[in-house]
Amino acid sequence: MVNAQATPANKALQTKPVSKQRGIQVNQRQGAKPAQKTVASLTDPGSEEYSQFDAAPDFRVTRGCMQRGFRDSRFPQRIGIEDPEFLDYFRNQTTRFFNTIQGSCIPYVAAFGKRNRLESLSIMNGPTRNEKSQILTFTVSSFGGYLVQEENLVDQMQFWTEVFIPLQEVLYDPQLLGDKLPVELVWELNTIVKQIYLDDVNASENTAKQVRVIVDFGTRDRWAQIWAVEIINPETSQVVADAFWLNRPEIPGSFFTSSGESIERSFWTNPLSYRRISRGVGQVLIRSKPNPNNPQAQNKDRRYRTHMGIDYAAPTGTPVFSVADGTVAYIGSSGAYGKLIIIEHPGNYRTYYAHLSNFNNELLVGNAIRRGMEIGYVGSTGRSTGPHLHYELRKNGIYVDPYNPKIQLDLWSMRPNDSGQFTKHLLLLGNINPE
Repeated sequence: MVNAQATPANKALQTKPVSKQRGIQVNQRQGAKPAQKTVASLTDPGSEEYSQFDAAPDFRVTRGCMQRGFRDSRFPQRIGIEDPEFLDYFRNQTTRFFNTIQGSCIPYVAAFGKRNRLESLSIMNGPTRNEKSQILTFTVSSFGGYLVQEENLVDQMQFWTEVFIPLQEVLYDPQLLGDKLPVELVWELNTIVKQIYLDDVNASENTAKQVRVIVDFGTRDRWAQIWAVEIINPETSQVVADAFWLNRPEIPGSFFTSSGESIERSFWTNPLSYRRISRGVGQVLIRSKPNPNNPQAQNKDRRYRTHMGIDYAAPTGTPVFSVADGTVAYIGSSGAYGKLIIIEHPGNYRTYYAHLSNFNNELLVGNAIRRGMEIGYVGSTGRSTGPHLHYELRKNGIYVDPYNPKIQLDLWSMRPNDSGQFTKHLLLLGNINPE
């Protein structure tokens, strides 16, 4: 196994000063005031809970560094790929590639879907990452057959920086991370690590572990972004847990572990750093004025409504964060919701943050904001019996219960057309383990 702190990948990652949070990106073509005509349609509750779902897709990942042999053209068969059509295509596309191999093994990541069908394969010309490193990524074409993409490591990693942070700081002292990461990434990193690392052991055993973060610090025109997280035991160089970011054009991007498992559901149910779920989806009694003349009739006449949303009990003033990148669709007061922010996300998704005590005073309708941005503060405005955040996730205007395990949205699954980017990123950003 390659020691993460000594890997040649460090040479390709440029160190640069940490930038501070840049605030809000404003779309100048949008008006600064809430569009009153859209309020009703945005805040009207859906007629029913969103119930359409797909079974979790079959997805399997294999990775390693295959020792070189005399017949490199048989490489796919050595890792379990038997499709004759792909084998022929692979041989034709790799003749020149195998002449550039540096080192004794060929790093690879392969992703398989249903019926063990190959979804994508990425290979690199040696375990040493440097300016001569090349990656070939094979994917299944939607028109039949296969496609191949050749990329140079230097071109891919020019915006990425490698940072090492003690695991204890990430888990227990995230406020210390402000000098190492942009403010909006601190919440995101803390959430990632808590999802991929089960802290079941004594805290003293975590003192040596390090969190290796590949981060793009961003520019005025590009959000800062965490691209990879690996928790490493420096004594053994073992990667204990990991997560990798994928950009997805039609829907919000997602984090996946190296086994292809999504950790996105946790983000879409985590708008607070401090949280306690006080109420979920269910039937809520509609309170009416007491009738002193006929109290028994009132008891018989009880009516209920469905509570669509998740209530997180938290003290007034607790910061509320955007769960994903998006655009502010509404900000203001809205009846029973009280002070409300609605954020629109790609893929016809919207998230609602209600009963707030106040807003981030920089927010305007039309602002583009990123995941982890502080957007408001817990309160008890509107129809509220105490300080809490009322949070909703809607798809096509219909409420989705994000805690329902039967619902498998595209937000939380690896799609076939994501696998090529995924296998490539594992080679670019993850540890390489020679077999």
